[in-house]
Amino acid sequence: MTGLRLGLRENAAQFSLLLALTGLVGAMVGLERSVLPLLGKQEYGLASKVAILSFIAAFGLAKAPANLAAGTLAGRFGRKHVFVLGWLLALPVPVLIGLAHSWSLIVVANLLLGASQGLAWSMAVVMKIDLVGPVRRGLALGFNESAGYLGVAAAAFASGALAATFAPRTVIWVGAAAIAAGGLIATVFLIRDTAAHMEMEQKARGRQEAETLRGAAVASVRVPVLRACSQAGLINNLNDALAWGLAPLYLAAHGA
Repeated sequence: MTGLRLGLRENAAQFSLLLALTGLVGAMVGLERSVLPLLGKQEYGLASKVAILSFIAAFGLAKAPANLAAGTLAGRFGRKHVFVLGWLLALPVPVLIGLAHSWSLIVVANLLLGASQGLAWSMAVVMKIDLVGPVRRGLALGFNESAGYLGVAAAAFASGALAATFAPRTVIWVGAAAIAAGGLIATVFLIRDTAAHMEMEQKARGRQEAETLRGAAVASVRVPVLRACSQAGLINNLNDALAWGLAPLYLAAHGA
């Protein structure tokens, strides 16, 4: 651990790389934002909005357990390995979308995308927090969310603009293939595991016994602040999912 230091400036290069990768993780989802709901109606002939929104349900059903498992996996196998696994799960997504002869393959692709996002986004957060230490955790998280949602917005805008000229499904799978491959290569060759930074912080503050999963779940219900945060997160993601699925359909129906 010689030369290892905590802090934003001290780890600016790795932190910046992680920010860029967070933007790519967000872009994987952003590609679908303005295009995929319309594909369900126009290319696959889905009349029911419930059927069209099934890809979002699949995404959420896979992402939730992946988020839950990410911490345990990182502790056992290392942060970088879990990050790489997240990108590996994203690699089949463009293939499935590109070859999708039915909407069910789109749903399967989003199961993989949800699992990928749960692992990759979680590791992006954890690794930034590891690098900056306890004083700048809030700032690191703010940077992470900004980079991720800038990636979502930029990819959503770009895919919508390109879909006006090229086949919408082609725009999604080509973009997803480029992002997944680029993210995987950069993570494998440029990112260093941050477990040593976490261990340094623990030694400085004194090791504490980690909370069990059951204990954390109980605390999230019993502790008012944690319960409020969970409820706020639920509402925030519910609104996001509705906007993701219904806004493109609404705008298209009104001539946008």
